[in-house]
Amino acid sequence: MKRKSRLSLTWFSLTLFCSWPAWSQDTSFQQAWQSLLKNNDGLAAERAGVEQAQYKQEALGALNLPSVTLSANYTRLDDDVTVSPSQLADSTSVGSSALTQAFDGMLTSTLVEKDIFTSSIRAIWPIFTGGRISAAQDIASAQSDEAKYMLEMKQQGKFEDLSKYYFGVVLAQQVLLTRQDVERGLKEHFDHAKKMQEQGQIARVQRLQAEVAYDKAKVETKKAQRDVEIAQMALTRLIKSPSLAEPSTKLFINQSLPPMQAFLDKTLSDYPGLNILDAKEKQANGLVEVEKGKYYPEVYVYGNYNIYKDDTLVGDTSPDWLVGVGVSVPLLDTSGRSDKVGAAHSAIKKVGYLRAQAKQDLSLLVEKTYREANQALEEYNGLGSNVDMAEENIRLQKKAFSQGLSTSLDVVDAEMYLNSIKTQRSAAAYQYVLSLSRLLAVSGEVDSFTQYQQYQGLEVQ
Repeated sequence: MKRKSRLSLTWFSLTLFCSWPAWSQDTSFQQAWQSLLKNNDGLAAERAGVEQAQYKQEALGALNLPSVTLSANYTRLDDDVTVSPSQLADSTSVGSSALTQAFDGMLTSTLVEKDIFTSSIRAIWPIFTGGRISAAQDIASAQSDEAKYMLEMKQQGKFEDLSKYYFGVVLAQQVLLTRQDVERGLKEHFDHAKKMQEQGQIARVQRLQAEVAYDKAKVETKKAQRDVEIAQMALTRLIKSPSLAEPSTKLFINQSLPPMQAFLDKTLSDYPGLNILDAKEKQANGLVEVEKGKYYPEVYVYGNYNIYKDDTLVGDTSPDWLVGVGVSVPLLDTSGRSDKVGAAHSAIKKVGYLRAQAKQDLSLLVEKTYREANQALEEYNGLGSNVDMAEENIRLQKKAFSQGLSTSLDVVDAEMYLNSIKTQRSAAAYQYVLSLSRLLAVSGEVDSFTQYQQYQGLEVQ
């Protein structure tokens, strides 16, 4: 069983390795964003939803036009429809007589033959429906707007995802560089410790301490390398790049952010989620108008033109065309229109409550994210002096170790402290970029990311 598991794991690893792009390509954040917009299936599905809603909206525009139909009918009767002189006389005030009965067999007239074929063009044009047509069109327009705002929300979410994945690779690469620096420093210390042990200047245990620290550093470096590969693979899959995505945009910080109120005002005015609620409110208002329209009469114009008639007495005497005006008044409706009006009004109230809650949640999100961004800036700037101190401490500890004034553990601790400070500082820059991306996404300012990064940003080395 264990052998089967090992074989499965080996096969999975080979499959994963073979599925990786064979070459890498430098990709800026903006290039990755454009690639994601173009290739992401979720966004493509939302765009298809927008097209679907637009088609439905355009389809309802035809409700203002008359409906015209071409019809042809064939009917088979059991016998011809005829009329005799006595039957005609019976239908008059004179009544039938012996004379008219005598002519019945000679003067019988065929009104309709038993094989009937007719063809005509019919048209119906509603001219007043109680506002139901315009209400249905307003609902379709609001549904189209809702689909557009859903696409915008999806794009904003993908922008945050891309920031997380893209700069996650950059952070992993910086952590790898830090691990490699630590590994080189500990290797140098290990080599120095071996020489000092050979010269009898330190005990064997101190050389072993240096060796253990160096071996652990090599393991951490390999782990960091794997983290980079995994993060790169995830980014490549996200943007569907044909080659392995190699980020060329570095982590950055800004000296300061605009006031929080600017982000808050922009979010509460332009956030697509609030616009979706506005669209839903319009749909609910449209439903109210639709149900109210059922109480009004429907007025329509209709017409009919006979294209073909049978060559019979009825066919010859029937008119070629007719036009008229019709009125349909609902007396008893079984659709529950009054309850539906109440349900639509309840939907409007529901949207109002949802909007109030959404504004409260958005305000909290903006404030929280803004404070997190400033906290990350403060942490990054505050750790700058710690890096200088940690580098100086390493220099002093190595010098003291060579003079027998400090132990091997002191040097190792100094190296690890510098590693932790550098990693913490990179993580602070990463958190700042994520917080900034979220602020720009919820406030609808995704396009201004380049300004913060290229023109105002301080690159993190």
